[in-house]
Amino acid sequence: MLLLDEIQAALDSIGFARALELTIRHFQTDSGSLHLLASDGLLHLRASFGIPERVLAIVNTIPVGKGMAGLAVERRQPVTACNLQTDTSGDVRPGARATGMEGAIVVPVLEGDKAIGALGIANRSERTFTTEETELLMEVGRRIAAAAAGSGIAAQIPPPRR
Repeated sequence: MLLLDEIQAALDSIGFARALELTIRHFQTDSGSLHLLASDGLLHLRASFGIPERVLAIVNTIPVGKGMAGLAVERRQPVTACNLQTDTSGDVRPGARATGMEGAIVVPVLEGDKAIGALGIANRSERTFTTEETELLMEVGRRIAAAAAGSGIAAQIPPPRR
């Protein structure tokens, strides 16, 4: 698939920001972010696009289990919202609402069955991501995980809470 080939080439040569940019363009979204888990147990922002400056400080570090990114890592499953502004699930935090985006999805960045980060994309309008889109975004996350592991950036997260 062309997207995955482009993502792999970006990860091999240019890095996470370009891979995120390609992902945003492919999915025709307006913003995106990539967080990777660090040895302090927090998700750290490694790349972003289209996120307002006032929000970047809020999302620079995210605890596992908090917000859409933290929940995707904790659950090791995608977290979605058709409209961030009206969502009542409890998964959407004020920082996500402050982006002004509506339709959003965050997938865990998985290395095998270990979550080492979160990849999120969002639209300014309501959007529900299809199963096929979700599966493709999960594969992008796996490619990012392989690149992160190869570079020594990612750290293992603590076991899930029970």
